[in-house]
Amino acid sequence: HDFNNLLAGISGSLELMQTRIAQGRLKDVDRYMGAAQGAAKRAAALTHRLLAFSRRQTLDPRPTDVNRLVKGMEDLIRRTVGPTITIEVVGAAGLWPSLVDPPQLENALLNLCINARDAMPEGGRITIETANKRLDAAAARQHDMPPGPYLSLCVTDTGTGMTPDVRAKAFDPFFTTKPTGQGTGLGLSMIYGFAKQTGGQVRIYSEPGEGTTVCLYLPRFHGEAEEPDPLGSLVDAPRAEQGETVLVVDDEPTVRMLVTEVLEDLGYTAIEAADAAAGLKVLQSDVRIDLLISDVGLPGGMNGRQMADAARVSRPDLKVLFITGYAENAAVGNGQLEPGMAVLTKPFVVETLGLRIREIISRG
Repeated sequence: HDFNNLLAGISGSLELMQTRIAQGRLKDVDRYMGAAQGAAKRAAALTHRLLAFSRRQTLDPRPTDVNRLVKGMEDLIRRTVGPTITIEVVGAAGLWPSLVDPPQLENALLNLCINARDAMPEGGRITIETANKRLDAAAARQHDMPPGPYLSLCVTDTGTGMTPDVRAKAFDPFFTTKPTGQGTGLGLSMIYGFAKQTGGQVRIYSEPGEGTTVCLYLPRFHGEAEEPDPLGSLVDAPRAEQGETVLVVDDEPTVRMLVTEVLEDLGYTAIEAADAAAGLKVLQSDVRIDLLISDVGLPGGMNGRQMADAARVSRPDLKVLFITGYAENAAVGNGQLEPGMAVLTKPFVVETLGLRIREIISRG
């Protein structure tokens, strides 16, 4: 039902744009374009949440300082929840890093804070707290996760709380206590899928009238967290050096056209292929290839990851950017990418694609 509404908004806006352009009435085109883009973004968000619950989204995990991530989100959270809600952040000193997809964790945290706000219609307090946790066998059984070191990210509100019945259904897809039209019921189910796919867990602690605490448990990463990589805008992206060439493999012609346009705007030479067999033929030739951009799901019996692995036999330093709507774990090697590989999830903003291309090619 939601998708049909969104598709109606997109297709209707495009039809009106076509009509107005044919009539020469261009002043309305921007309005219809904005409506189509808005509906497309909402459809992408809905798809993303469904894939997250089914644990079939593509994650790009990085060693992450969760305290730094929370601090970077604080201003957005304050503006989102509004002036009647007090925000308190309690970051544990010496918090361990976690191997996690930072944008997905940001999305989960924002969703938890929006749920907390909605549970406090008269205002209240949200506490965001991090901590290191070591779960022994007994605690791990209680949390339904393997024993070991974890860090927790908990969001606590002073709201209405949950009955045991509501708490038991809270992670079910499309379950919501909000009025029709005010929530899809996918926020907590998405967070559950994300936590499980990351190797962690999510737990709810709540009593009616006593508020709610939702805790994300994320596995500890043994090593240093990555520093965020500040990237400039696409207009500042360095031009391609003479002869730098990118191979684009995707069975969807529209996506190939879009990626090729961005590459040519940046001065790269683009070669296109519609399936893995054609892509591998180019990769096994002596043509210069500085970067492979490929969908993961390709027709013909070989997926994008298998093609990239086969190409690396003769091109061990080949840089790869996978662009994908989702990838089952097997498609990206049980969720793990090799060095020199990265993932960009569809649908993407054109500028983001340009920045990722720049970032990958400019690395060592």
